[in-house]
Amino acid sequence: MVRIRVDVVADVASVAWDHVHGPARGVLYELLGSQDAALARSLHDEGWKGQSLKPLGMTAPQFKRAPRKRGVYTTSAEGSVWLGSPVPEIAAVLVAALASRTEIVWGPARLKVRGFSLDIGVVGVDGPVELESAAPVVVKHESRYLLPGDDHYVARLQHNLAHKADLLGLPAPSGLRVLESGPRRRFTVRGAPRIGARVRVGMESDGRFVDALRSWGLGLDTVQGFGWIR
Repeated sequence: MVRIRVDVVADVASVAWDHVHGPARGVLYELLGSQDAALARSLHDEGWKGQSLKPLGMTAPQFKRAPRKRGVYTTSAEGSVWLGSPVPEIAAVLVAALASRTEIVWGPARLKVRGFSLDIGVVGVDGPVELESAAPVVVKHESRYLLPGDDHYVARLQHNLAHKADLLGLPAPSGLRVLESGPRRRFTVRGAPRIGARVRVGMESDGRFVDALRSWGLGLDTVQGFGWIR
């Protein structure tokens, strides 16, 4: 597992809310494509190892001590973007792409790269674990977005976790439960809504899978900046 923290400074004081998560997928594939165009194209069009899942995760830009301003997402001098992958080959391409990068174009904003650091996972022990998301987790059932407490929420999130575990060749977790959740959040991504909430969940899991999730995320649309784990 490799998580990458990129320290950034934005060239604008704020961005529109549609540009918080909207550019994420394009940024991720542009980074991959700058080093390995074939890998980027294959992941985008086909997924990984015959499955449609893309084992990639990231956050939208996050800014410490950004002032609040109605109607926009404000920035500060203390910004960061996290990204990663539980697949070593993919993670290596991301690291290589960032090594010579001086800026990341995020929609209308340019994020000056001040540096980046790697968080290399150490596999924990098997057993009970709690995970908390740093971004809203997106879950759907029959084309309807679900929130914690809705019917089918736990079942669909469990299904997503099992699907990810199967892709990685690891045992699926069990005993999933939502321990805490945040408010409903709605974002627009490429003209379509994404609805979710931050969550803290508990489950029984193989330590290797927990490690993998920390560089991938919970739920759907992880390439769009959703579901990243603190």
